[in-house]
Amino acid sequence: MDYKFLGKDTSPEALKALSPKEREELCLELRDKILNTISSNGGHLASNLGAVELTVAMLSVFDYRQDKIVFDVGHQAYSYKLLTGRFDRFNTLRQKNGISGFPRISESPYDAFDTGHSSTSISAAMGIARARDLDGKKFNVVSVIGDGALTGGLAYEAINDLGHSKTKMIIILNDNEMSIDKNVGGLSKHLSKLRISSGYISAKKTTESFLRKLGFVGRGLIKMILAIKDFFRFLLYRKTPSMFDDLGLNYYGPIDGHDMGALIKAFDGAKDINGPVIIHVLTKKGKGYKPAEDNPSDYHGVGSFDLEKGVVSKKNSYTTVFSDAVTELASKNSKIVAVSAAMTLGTGLDSFQLKFPSRFFDCGIAEEHCVTMASGMAVSGFVPVVAIYSSFLQRAYDEMISDCCFMNSHVVFAIDRAGFVGNDGHTHHGLLDISYLNSMVNMTVLSPRDYTDLRRCLSYAVENVKGPVAVRYPRGSSPFEAQCPLYQDASELTLPHLSGNYGSDFAIVSTGRISEEADKALELLKDQGILGKHINVTLIKPIPAKEIFDMLSGIKYVFSLEEGIISGGFGEALERELQKLGFESDVTVFGVTNSIVRAMSQKEQLKHCGLDSESIAASIKSKLS
Repeated sequence: MDYKFLGKDTSPEALKALSPKEREELCLELRDKILNTISSNGGHLASNLGAVELTVAMLSVFDYRQDKIVFDVGHQAYSYKLLTGRFDRFNTLRQKNGISGFPRISESPYDAFDTGHSSTSISAAMGIARARDLDGKKFNVVSVIGDGALTGGLAYEAINDLGHSKTKMIIILNDNEMSIDKNVGGLSKHLSKLRISSGYISAKKTTESFLRKLGFVGRGLIKMILAIKDFFRFLLYRKTPSMFDDLGLNYYGPIDGHDMGALIKAFDGAKDINGPVIIHVLTKKGKGYKPAEDNPSDYHGVGSFDLEKGVVSKKNSYTTVFSDAVTELASKNSKIVAVSAAMTLGTGLDSFQLKFPSRFFDCGIAEEHCVTMASGMAVSGFVPVVAIYSSFLQRAYDEMISDCCFMNSHVVFAIDRAGFVGNDGHTHHGLLDISYLNSMVNMTVLSPRDYTDLRRCLSYAVENVKGPVAVRYPRGSSPFEAQCPLYQDASELTLPHLSGNYGSDFAIVSTGRISEEADKALELLKDQGILGKHINVTLIKPIPAKEIFDMLSGIKYVFSLEEGIISGGFGEALERELQKLGFESDVTVFGVTNSIVRAMSQKEQLKHCGLDSESIAASIKSKLS
């Protein structure tokens, strides 16, 4: 469609000057642009569609050139990007050398803080507000946070500090009753009570509908009520006492998040309050695209899709294989329980939840709590399987060490999204997990190369390991068309195996999915008359150094390969352990040197880091020359 407003002048002055009707047209244009771009590039859809009116209203009040707006996570910031100078580049969203799917200071002077993970915005905004006060400046500081992010403890640490200090800033609580999955916990129930007890939005719509039926007299009454409402302005939104009032914040709401007139009045009034304000806004996730409205979880983060047909069911993946395997194991062992950090669908635990509801626990976006709670279950005789994305599990690093590893608790960590994740970019890559897991006492680490390997790893982790154990597996599908039965039983996972063997000029020792690139590199070098072998290792901590040492007999050049950072990773551990055994040959470590790998496809990321088969073959050939 041709845009009347979008892509034209979207300066703060132009946005403030729009009429209510023009703002509605702008919202339609924003939804059209977001839908067409995400259906082509993939991205976060439902959350962005729900925040369109909220963003337009916010930028009609706050000056994005001066005021600081911090989006929590940032998966609702697409409208903001489009209205702050990035319309012409929006088609590059989440692509190589394109704009990020999340706020980035390096991308725009109007992005106040880099985000990507949940529950950080209030802390960050408070830091900006305190710096403002120290500098004697007067701009507004706004945190936009979803109700799902308020299940994270960091948000409450910030709120507690904010309520005590009375720092002037505004929190916009975008309440759509969801984060990715349905929200859980006490806060969700509290917000539900606020929605129900005020009855503001439903009563407002019902009353207006009734008065309009009265014709001229009704329209007159509506104008009179609105005039009174304008007179009282912001104070009218203060409806029901809340926990936020008790914590020292000025609470207002709830407000219809798709009523821009109401939003503008609320935001405008909040600017005059000399203290912390929280404005509770109700929005509908996926608004404007019916499939996303009906199934917002399915449309949270999507790949490219047909707008007419909608998102089709996902093909087999490491996540779906994990889902089937853990559910099957739980059918045979009543002590197995599953734990999620608000990612039931994302981690594939929805099937487990349906089959074993009493043995499934969604703790909200609270990874630290998940781990310590799971360890409590482990010391009580249960076998908790904690399924969390690799980059999110970083938040629970201390709890994994202090509350799990030190006690040697049998907790199974199912670490999804290990390695490169593609277009979500550096905040979501699982490139650090081998390194941080290697530092943990008593921790066993398994890195499967394909679906068969993953199933056996999970079985081994549940049935054979006595202490904490991590099974790390990547995003997406297995590169191996045929799932070879590599082992007769799960216990053989501890042994390295030859994936390919053409000679003794060199050897590649790999772990995880990236072993496919090693196989291809081996073939490329074979065609050039350079003959080597490929050893694949699934158990990477404790590393089976003696077995690998024996397989490397007579090999002068050894190359390790991993989809993770080099520092503290698999290759460094391999080289160190081989040296202890007296191995004197050269070991070259292939891995990631800088974990800030920007958004692009997973294949492009491998090539960018020199970890694709062609780059590996070229590096080996150069080393052998």
